Amino acid sequence: MATDVKVPPVGESITEAVVVEWLVPVGTYVKVDQELVALETDKITVNVPSPVAGVLVEHVAKVDAKVEIGAIIARIDESATAGAPAPKAEAKPAAPVAPAAPTPVAAPAAAPVAAPAKAEHEAVALMPAVRRLLEENGLTASQVRGTGPGGRILKEDVLNYLASRNSAPVLPPQPARATPAPAIYDSADGDHEEVVPMSKLRQTIARRLVEAQHTAAILTTFNEIDMSAVMALRNTYKDGFEKTHGVKLGFLGFFAKAVVEALKAYPSVNAEVRGDAIVYKQNYHLGVAVGGGKGLVVPVVRNVDRLSFAEFEKNLGALADKAKSNSLVLSDLAGGTFTISNGGVYGSLLSTPIINPPQVAILGLHKIEDRPVAVNGKVEIRPMMYVALSYDHRIIDGREAVSFLVKVKQGLEDPARILLEV
Repeated sequence: MATDVKVPPVGESITEAVVVEWLVPVGTYVKVDQELVALETDKITVNVPSPVAGVLVEHVAKVDAKVEIGAIIARIDESATAGAPAPKAEAKPAAPVAPAAPTPVAAPAAAPVAAPAKAEHEAVALMPAVRRLLEENGLTASQVRGTGPGGRILKEDVLNYLASRNSAPVLPPQPARATPAPAIYDSADGDHEEVVPMSKLRQTIARRLVEAQHTAAILTTFNEIDMSAVMALRNTYKDGFEKTHGVKLGFLGFFAKAVVEALKAYPSVNAEVRGDAIVYKQNYHLGVAVGGGKGLVVPVVRNVDRLSFAEFEKNLGALADKAKSNSLVLSDLAGGTFTISNGGVYGSLLSTPIINPPQVAILGLHKIEDRPVAVNGKVEIRPMMYVALSYDHRIIDGREAVSFLVKVKQGLEDPARILLEV
């Protein structure tokens, strides 16, 4: 009996993916949930697990093929056992990647995997948000241990399961896959040109940045921060911090805490424009722009106001590692209310960051540089950093934007303010 492996739903706005790499060759015996293929969407790279145990008899979709959600990409023979020779795949017409036309959902018995999963979801009392998150990530209720009353599965349980599953060393960090051979042209004047197709992720980054410029009234305000106090505090406690918590004490933890206090003081900076309404967010989920393996991504550290310095650093470190190994899932990128972009790690002295929609502001950090400044009527050399806040002038006035940035500056130049929340 052959079971079809289909492209799972990976998000509301995602309709197709590209086959990046087959992780298991034809003829291999696979176990349930063993990862078979890496797919790249316009947001993330996702590994598709095997729905059954058996021998993988056919790669229906080839590497670099575009496949739609629900399309058949492989077939597994459940009747075969480990060590048995792989049965030959049936000879089929040379259009196996015809899944470009969506597979009819109403076909009888067309989804032997999804149907039991849905039935299992319904057997367990699940909140709509939990059911949706399970289905988006191809999970069943039995895979997640519930911590709610009576063993009920909470949204946090699913997010924790996804985080632990994707942080497990299932695969070594994947090197950048070989891209199609670029087209090289010689122009009439002898210049050479190389044409390489954009990846799905790069196309999405380009589209979203242009959308932000077209839909928001973006302005940028600047300030500078004397980092002396933060650097002194960090140098004093960094060794003890790392020994106690097993993670390094970075600068972003200080900025995150200062930003949260500023967002509490100026809630419009933590808002969203939705039609003709303004939605004020009551949570503080900070996106941190990271240069991942396939381009810029913005994973989200959730509920930063409830995290200690150590918890923030651990969460951020785990997300950065997943970004570098291309193992981020959609839940890692969703729900951000404000973004921090640290161009200083690349040597940027000053920049104007672009807002990450639907958010209405973004804070740009830059390199720390010794500069002469006036302190109590004297010129001193201090470690200074320029900061930039780009904001949507539709709902944030200039006074609020400037005051927000001053609040961040005060929190960093006097770190006791962060601890005392003043």
